[in-house]
Amino acid sequence: MASIKRYPTAKGDRWLVQYRTPDRRVTKRRGFRTKREAEDFAATTHVSKLRGEYVDPADGKVTVGELGPGWLGRRTHLKPSSTRVEEVAWRIHVEPRWGNVKLTALRHSAVQSWVAEMTKAGSGPVTVIRAFNVLAGILDEAVRDRRLLTNPARGVKLPRKLKRPRNYLSDAQVWTLANEAAGDKGIVVLVLAYCGLRWGELAGLHVADVDTLRRRIHVRRNATNVGGDVIVGTPKTHELRTVPLPRFLVDLLAAECRGKSRDGILFPAAAGGYAKSPGAHTWFDGAVTRCTAAADRARAAELAAQPEQDPVTPVFPRITPHDLRHTAASLAVSAGANVKAVQKMLGHKSAAMTLDTYADLFDKDAEAVADAHDQRLAGYTLTTNAAKMQPKKEVGADKRLSISS
Repeated sequence: MASIKRYPTAKGDRWLVQYRTPDRRVTKRRGFRTKREAEDFAATTHVSKLRGEYVDPADGKVTVGELGPGWLGRRTHLKPSSTRVEEVAWRIHVEPRWGNVKLTALRHSAVQSWVAEMTKAGSGPVTVIRAFNVLAGILDEAVRDRRLLTNPARGVKLPRKLKRPRNYLSDAQVWTLANEAAGDKGIVVLVLAYCGLRWGELAGLHVADVDTLRRRIHVRRNATNVGGDVIVGTPKTHELRTVPLPRFLVDLLAAECRGKSRDGILFPAAAGGYAKSPGAHTWFDGAVTRCTAAADRARAAELAAQPEQDPVTPVFPRITPHDLRHTAASLAVSAGANVKAVQKMLGHKSAAMTLDTYADLFDKDAEAVADAHDQRLAGYTLTTNAAKMQPKKEVGADKRLSISS
């Protein structure tokens, strides 16, 4: 049990509480103005120890800046790209604001204000959410370590992530882009657009991963650009998968494999090694620019010839290599693939994730159901004579439903 003692100070008598922590260390808390305050503190501390909720006051004096690096260092279960994102969020947003703040000084309202300030300063929802998640993760660990009783960051309102409209290419646009890219880069475009690989998965392909006999690509690794260095690891979901090859790609990939060892990289960088995702001013950007310009010229010519009609040539959108993965999903759905087939091709963890990501593509399925009803029930009519509906005779007899009382 705790002991309570009075002691003199220049401002009058004060009360001291001496007690043991759960690990049996003797500690003190002084400065209580009345004996009642000291007794209340002793009783509250005793109950918190019995409930397993005791937080050592000394632990609460640790700053966020002291805990952050250790928390980041323990995030070894994440992919290197995710680790990089968290390190940047900590360095740019979290540490400057919270590095010198003690755990006991953290307030829910202060975290909410910080989120609002980042948003007003122009940070996008993704940036704000990433920074918040780093702070909240550090504080979650502090709660588990009994440095805090609760996490003051939890319950903070975050900005909503806006879904950007996706760019899907048609078959004709895919082949136009492949021909503009030319050579092995054209094959890269086709593999991305018809197999749905992420860029890192395509960059990580070795010759041995291509089975032209069974028309399969084995996705075994992911070569990701992290801070300028290519890091090779497992695919994003940590699960290997097999993707079927369209027949038209078999001969193209067989030619690409020819002359390379089985351990050789299928699509290496110009200087050797794994290729980084092409950004601005690269072969991909150049091919897209030429396709966009050609489509714009064709549309302008059509509009000049027939000003009263909309151009037939579709707009060629500015796309990234990852948009070809979205295109692969779109083309698969258009070809009649169900959600499970699309899920397996893309390597999603669940069909629900595929539906959440590409819900707009499967809207056509609902329309197909309605169209099927129209076709199947053609010729059926409905006569209304009263409030209660009953079939006059079996529906199959004269395809007429009658309402009678």
